[in-house]
Amino acid sequence: MENKEYVDFVVTARTYKTLLTKKFINRPVWKKPLPGDVFSVLPGAVQSLKVQVGDVVNEGDLLLIHEAMKMLNRVVAPISGVVTSIDVEVGEKIGKNHLMLKIESK
Repeated sequence: MENKEYVDFVVTARTYKTLLTKKFINRPVWKKPLPGDVFSVLPGAVQSLKVQVGDVVNEGDLLLIHEAMKMLNRVVAPISGVVTSIDVEVGEKIGKNHLMLKIESK
């Protein structure tokens, strides 16, 4: 018989004992991204790039077009700054949470 360890789980001032699943224990650790890092939300393909390395962009400017689930999605700049790297190419298929480009704030 497998030895299972119970953990405390607190909900609105009450403590419960529960077992954690293997999926929960082995989940990837979340890291807060840098403000200028632009990640893909869905897997898909890059249709077009609207910026180049060294371009100055303002918050909300169009960076690229990403096709996901048969829809063309506009990816816009989360911050104002300078594009420091582009980590995708037109036509490239990318997965979820793929770093597409980086912007360094002004």
